[in-house]
Amino acid sequence: MAKAPKQPKKSSKAKTWAWRVFLTLGLLLGLALVFNEQIKLFVVDWMSRSTLSAVDKQSVEKNNKKKATYDFSKVNDLDLGTVGNAAMNTKNAIGMIAIPKVSLRLPIMKGLANDNLSVGAATMTADQKMGEGNYALAGHDTSHKGVLFSPLGYVKKGDNIYLTDMKKVYRYKVTLKKNVDQYEVHWVDPVPNQKLITLITCEVSTASRADRIMVRGELKKVSKATKKHLKVFKADK
Repeated sequence: MAKAPKQPKKSSKAKTWAWRVFLTLGLLLGLALVFNEQIKLFVVDWMSRSTLSAVDKQSVEKNNKKKATYDFSKVNDLDLGTVGNAAMNTKNAIGMIAIPKVSLRLPIMKGLANDNLSVGAATMTADQKMGEGNYALAGHDTSHKGVLFSPLGYVKKGDNIYLTDMKKVYRYKVTLKKNVDQYEVHWVDPVPNQKLITLITCEVSTASRADRIMVRGELKKVSKATKKHLKVFKADK
């Protein structure tokens, strides 16, 4: 009696295919985890630059009329999900900030919304005005010194800080830099008879630190926002 032909080992092939799929997915997941930080910072830098280049007098006037939130307790870490959400909402710029000595150039966003903090520097109190009182801005400190407020770590006393609302350019000079506790909120309070700028990081780049970088400057000069004076806000190429 003739033997029946052997059936192909389908189960063995299926197992091999399944293992290949599993290993491929594992490799892709591993690469995603390794490059997660690089991807996030690339997107943040791109959003910052594109938002900065789109700032003009008309958009600033329009965005100044928008409502904003100033609840610091609702600020999230700068993770990839937060950055992804921000990519759809980058149109809240009300000005620009530049610290040429450390190559910091960012849009100034109205309010402490996570979308705003993923793009640039965010105003910390309602109704604050450039050149008046204590103009306070918050920004994320990341693992890359060229992104968001990370360059604040390299700022020194005497460095110039420039702000513009597209009508005027305000030059401040750094007078103080220190690490402060996250609960030292008094730094954003007005100081009688002084025109200040206060910059504070809202996330540190290392888990071993619980403090924040605070930079303060005094107003030195106000100029018209001419093409010449606005050159300082052009991003490095």
